[in-house]
Amino acid sequence: MGGRDEQDKLIVRSVDGKGEHFEDILEQHLSRRSFLKTAAVTSGLVVAATAMGVDVATAQTRPAPMLPKFRKVSPTAPEVDEIAVPDGYYAATLIRWGEPIFADAPEFDVWTQTKEKQEKQFGYNCDYIGYFPLPSYTSNNSTRGLLVVNHEYTNPELMFPGYDVENPNPTKTQVDVELAAHGVTVIEVARGRDGRWNVVRNSPYNRRLTGYTPMTISGPAADHEWLKTNADPTGRNILGTLNNCAGGRTPWGTVLTAEENFHQYFANLRRLPDGDYRKAIHARYGMPSGASERRWENFHDRFDIAKEPNEGFRFGWIVEFDPYNPNSVPVKRTWLGRFRHEAATIVIAPTGQVVAYSGDDARGEYVYKFVSNGRYNPRNRAANFNLLDDGMLYVARFNADGTGEWLPLKHGFGPLNEGNGFMSQGDVLIKTRNAADALGATKMDRPEDIETNPVNKKVYIILTNNSQRGVGNGPPVDAANPRANNRAGHIIELTEEGNNHAATRFTWNIFILAGLPTDESTYFAGYDKSKVSPIGAPDNIVFDLAGNAWVATDGAASAIKLNDGLFAIPVAGSERGHVQQFFSSVAGSEVCGPEFTPDNRTLFLAIQHPGEGGTFDKPISTWPDRQGLPRPSVITIQAFDNRRIGQ
Repeated sequence: MGGRDEQDKLIVRSVDGKGEHFEDILEQHLSRRSFLKTAAVTSGLVVAATAMGVDVATAQTRPAPMLPKFRKVSPTAPEVDEIAVPDGYYAATLIRWGEPIFADAPEFDVWTQTKEKQEKQFGYNCDYIGYFPLPSYTSNNSTRGLLVVNHEYTNPELMFPGYDVENPNPTKTQVDVELAAHGVTVIEVARGRDGRWNVVRNSPYNRRLTGYTPMTISGPAADHEWLKTNADPTGRNILGTLNNCAGGRTPWGTVLTAEENFHQYFANLRRLPDGDYRKAIHARYGMPSGASERRWENFHDRFDIAKEPNEGFRFGWIVEFDPYNPNSVPVKRTWLGRFRHEAATIVIAPTGQVVAYSGDDARGEYVYKFVSNGRYNPRNRAANFNLLDDGMLYVARFNADGTGEWLPLKHGFGPLNEGNGFMSQGDVLIKTRNAADALGATKMDRPEDIETNPVNKKVYIILTNNSQRGVGNGPPVDAANPRANNRAGHIIELTEEGNNHAATRFTWNIFILAGLPTDESTYFAGYDKSKVSPIGAPDNIVFDLAGNAWVATDGAASAIKLNDGLFAIPVAGSERGHVQQFFSSVAGSEVCGPEFTPDNRTLFLAIQHPGEGGTFDKPISTWPDRQGLPRPSVITIQAFDNRRIGQ
């Protein structure tokens, strides 16, 4: 997620791992699908449904799903700088980069921006959005709540005049502003009598987390030697969170924010001695050999690997904090693994165990889930605060026959032993990618958001793209990633065995092969391609109250030469796979963080990096204010008659 990381993701760093490549899997998988089609014709519905793992008794009595109903919008060309929503709906800008979030915060002035000002203002490049009702996480209040918004990265070429992104030479003030513009914002929002939403600036809940915010760390890796630095010999006092992409919420009302492309902030890996074992681990995670693209190392030694070899190990985690307590200390939960986390989606298994799904957002990387040992206690909030510190992390292997296994990243399991360089459970988690390589997990096409559908209980895995699939040294085509040069991405639908999210086996199928409907390689769950909207580079997914999927895109301008947008997709019934465009974004942007209020009558969207591709001095977008700079912003979308979105 985010245009800045796209350049790096052209590099596949897991090709040399031991993951099975399944050179013949695609043919096998298609043969299986052909068999099932024949079975449906010759043996009737029951045989086919049973082969696909469908509960026939409930399938025949289940009520018809509530399908999205709106007049879909037309896609727009990448140079178009106007948003589009369906007839009967309106969009409003809720908050922009630099807007004050405290009563005493200064108004935004791009010419006099400082670290101190930015720390009291809305951050840059908004991504994940989470709506937390007030007065309590147990409430369903849809008119007042807390909005938690991630700030993934910064575009200094759009933030500062004269900034040369090709030959960066930032000032310390600029670097410090960027650090303060990263992280997370918590703001109270309220819906007025006129239906419009506003930020409550004097709310005691409002808060900023930045690249400077003190945090701690927990779990098996917390005492690892590689987390200790010159500034922090304990290894437990970490400064800041960076590249916060997607995220999630827990049933006990806390936020999980995902650290994704943290590698881009570090520099000078080549200056680490070749005999230093950490060098190979940093390389596996894509640390730059020379100067970083941002040059933060010019002013902060912690971003220079040669000076602080361990600082990079303190990023790439899932961070948990309590939005209802502005004094809570964020905790990096190491049991959820260290990689370029896109999200952390929580679901409670039938056993009461907590399950967290997450993708490693890079080409050729893996799909993971964490399963807690402890059980969720709905009657005691505090009893759940450490559930993510005890359990097991798994990585997925997708088989050609539509089945799959979750492989435990457990110290001592299979090759994860001292002889192969895994000295402890903490070691396995710090080197999560290496451990997944060793276990032979399936290399995927940029696993991004992974969400569970509360209606049908299935898991939907967004795979944004992989232009190197089946090309050169890229991983070959396989059943779960069936297209070479997969620029448009796809979506997998996964069913856990027994609908138990804590299970270690699953079945799966391809739900969507995105792209232009005229492209022969596209597939929309079997729906008539002549009736669907074009969709490219799916990124985030959320579900409405009826269980319909709503998918945001990142990279459609490159994949299918259209602006990014938001798309409604039924997952059941006669309209299953009918992609309908609900929203079209502006030039240079991506669409992130779709989030509904509990009543589904307001939809929040993050419009990230509008105008990317231009500069401060030569902008290609002036959204949203139509003067001056483009500004990343959160918008609301509502119906004029206040009906549920899409109904």
